[in-house]
Amino acid sequence: MASTSNRTGGASFYGGAAPYRSREGLSTRPLASSDEIQLRIDPMHGDLDDEISGLHSQVKQLRNVAQEIGSEAKFQKDFLDQLQMTMIKAQAGVKNNIRKLNKSIIKNGSNHIVHVVLFALFCFFVVYMWSKLSRR
Repeated sequence: MASTSNRTGGASFYGGAAPYRSREGLSTRPLASSDEIQLRIDPMHGDLDDEISGLHSQVKQLRNVAQEIGSEAKFQKDFLDQLQMTMIKAQAGVKNNIRKLNKSIIKNGSNHIVHVVLFALFCFFVVYMWSKLSRR
């Protein structure tokens, strides 16, 4: 697409910048802004209609690429939104299961405490009875 041939005398004609020719007749030079292109028409080698139709086809190709990029970005955004919803649901499920597990631990832990207290009372009763029987 771009060749660097220069027939008009080198860098001094373009102000120190290397010329970029798309075809004979049109050349581009870079400007300060990266989104602007300045075309210089060389009337000696100009086939302006061919250049315009070539530029139209390139614009159509770029438009198609931009549409593909847009559709891919939309697909990835939808995918990430769906993944985020799945993660939110998974976090809610884990939170509920942890809450149930904590309730179960508290319930079973209090049952263990009741068993320990009953065992201590039973041991105290046995020691008390043994001391009563041993005095006789």
